[in-house]
Amino acid sequence: MNPARPAYQKFDVAVRKSAIDGFGVFAAEDIPPQKKIGEIRGESISVAEGRRRAEGRQRIMIVEVSSRKAIDASQSEDPMRFTNHCCKPNARLTIRDGRIEFYALRAIGPGEEITVNYGETHHAGTLACRCGAPGCIGWL
Repeated sequence: MNPARPAYQKFDVAVRKSAIDGFGVFAAEDIPPQKKIGEIRGESISVAEGRRRAEGRQRIMIVEVSSRKAIDASQSEDPMRFTNHCCKPNARLTIRDGRIEFYALRAIGPGEEITVNYGETHHAGTLACRCGAPGCIGWL
């Protein structure tokens, strides 16, 4: 394991420009299917505060982890915060015990962008999806 990464970041990844949107997170080594890739940590806030902060912003790094609590990862140093949406993702985001965790859905090779399906977002269908996947739903 890379000594520079925290224990909850299980695989090496790199943040760089993404063809999907802004920056993305890319596998820096082989990631086997069903394995935990890493987590996002951030500021614990109320859902109401998270929705207030998200209002009118295109790039949102806020995840609701319960009906009352959200995590704002906008100031986090965790690379997984740059995970982009894709309608046909290669990973999934899971909320476990208030933690935001990412797991590979299939084998992910070095250089491949790690993506998840965001599901319901604060954009409420008003932001165009740019994932380019076959069958893309077109909106976030």
